[in-house]
Amino acid sequence: MKNFKTEIKWAVIFSVFTLLWMYAEKMLGLHDIYIEKHALYTNLIAIPYVIIFYLAIKEKRDYFFKKNMNWKQGVISGGILSVIIALISPAVQYLTAEVITPEYFSNAIEYAVEHKKMNPKTAESFFNLRFYMIQAVFGSLTMGIVTAAIVSLFLRTKKA
Repeated sequence: MKNFKTEIKWAVIFSVFTLLWMYAEKMLGLHDIYIEKHALYTNLIAIPYVIIFYLAIKEKRDYFFKKNMNWKQGVISGGILSVIIALISPAVQYLTAEVITPEYFSNAIEYAVEHKKMNPKTAESFFNLRFYMIQAVFGSLTMGIVTAAIVSLFLRTKKA
């Protein structure tokens, strides 16, 4: 467990940041009155996510690997970070849907149907907690590993 202290710490930071971002989206009206802009602005979260991965892998390089890390070590660290985030993500989705913005799914369904972006059945199958939890787990794993691979290219200090 001591070997994964950095990844656990940054996975918690990542998850808390996600909850704060969801709260900010809610407060800005992106989950109700400006829901039509949600898809555009929610993607901006990728910028701080990359920064969090950078800081996590940099900390691992500097303190665990004593400033001597190759690309593979960085990817493994980022992969472990991604797995921990994926394990936490259903709880983050639950807190978002049940505490921060319980009306989001019904608002999203209503918007999608009213604007003929989806039929009611498709909208209901897409905008629900179960689907978002599954999407969060697999999204965390895939995007996390890709991000870790790219970030590790910039943070490596020795050849593999």
